Amino acid sequence: MTTIRQFNQIALALLAMTGRVTMLGISRWTADGGSYRTVQRFFATTLPWASLFWLFFRTHLFHANDVYLVGGDETVVTKAGKHTHGLDRFFAGLYGKSVPGLAFFTLSLISTTQRRSFPLQVEQVLRTPQEKAAKRSKTSTKTAAAQAPKRKPGRPKGSTTKAKTTPSLTPELTRIQTMLLALLARIGKLVPLTYLVLDGHFGNNNALQMARQCELQLISKLRADSALYLPCAGPYAGHGPRRIYGDKIEPRAIPQRYLRQTSNAEGIETRIYQLEVRHKSFAQALNLVVIVKTNLTTQAQAHVLLFSSDLALPFATLIDYYCLRFQLEFNFRDAKQYWGLEDFMAISPTAVTNAANLSLFMVNLVEHLLQDVRQRQGECSVLDLKAYCRGAKYVEETIKLLPEKPEPVLLERIVTKIVGLGRIHAPPAEPASA
Repeated sequence: MTTIRQFNQIALALLAMTGRVTMLGISRWTADGGSYRTVQRFFATTLPWASLFWLFFRTHLFHANDVYLVGGDETVVTKAGKHTHGLDRFFAGLYGKSVPGLAFFTLSLISTTQRRSFPLQVEQVLRTPQEKAAKRSKTSTKTAAAQAPKRKPGRPKGSTTKAKTTPSLTPELTRIQTMLLALLARIGKLVPLTYLVLDGHFGNNNALQMARQCELQLISKLRADSALYLPCAGPYAGHGPRRIYGDKIEPRAIPQRYLRQTSNAEGIETRIYQLEVRHKSFAQALNLVVIVKTNLTTQAQAHVLLFSSDLALPFATLIDYYCLRFQLEFNFRDAKQYWGLEDFMAISPTAVTNAANLSLFMVNLVEHLLQDVRQRQGECSVLDLKAYCRGAKYVEETIKLLPEKPEPVLLERIVTKIVGLGRIHAPPAEPASA
């Protein structure tokens, strides 16, 4: 109960506070019993965050008639100094290069009806010494290969065939698979899950086999220069293995029989194709959706290759599900902008874990609060909610200084006026004066 009371104080402070979200900043906005030392004790306490995420989602955010996807993504938090637990160099898409900081991988349930992502499991990415050494070796191997003379065509002498269906998973995929299995075991049969949505970094056979081992279908993106082939439809030659690779596909010159949809908007023509293809690195056929955009003025073209291991998935659903993956980015944005994912100054393993999980837990908590507010008052944003909580905090502290408590009607008008300051959307109308 002590930890629950501390959690309650910190959550209320986060909703009302301004400035950087650090332990000291939080303590300045807590009520009685929420001193700086109390906040430090909370961040030093080991908490079952995965169970807390699931319990809150199941109680307040789950809809039995909704369809959910599992989404995964990694976010990088820049950090200075040398003592923060897990500090390393990670590639950050926002900067376009590797930066010193921390990385956290998050698994979320994505609602296809509400169009929202709900984080359910957060783990810090900690690279082992073997993983770091392998990365350095891979880099040096690429450099040496670029400098070495070109080898003879054909298969190297002494090489052996490797089974594509049982690949050796990288430490990254092993880490994600462990998280996935734990999440699926926690959820049980309450939420039927079929699809795992990952970004283009995981558009490879190893990730697909990892998803299939978890009994999920993968939805991801291939490289734009991937070598793809139609399944071989010719007759059997009568000797040797049957051919499985047919004609090679040119993404910008796909036969018309595979065209599914064409649209024009603002001088851009969009053509969507769907077909079953083969990739020599994948163990199975892929359900491929090709989106080709053409500038009708300049005739410049660009294309995107989306795929799924589920061959029966319609093209519109596949595109929609992959687009929903971006809801995780909005979770990371809110966690960094409002709830301290970019601000925390903890350095110990427990404190870093608590800070990251707390910031993403607040994303779910605020989504639940906003749903209630929108039903009663209409449109409301995170800034509106923070303005309301901050105004209520000011009113509460001001009332304590008055010799007598104002009349209920006047108090209600004061509260309505103050909590409306700083809102983006129009505040509720003031009550009529008595």
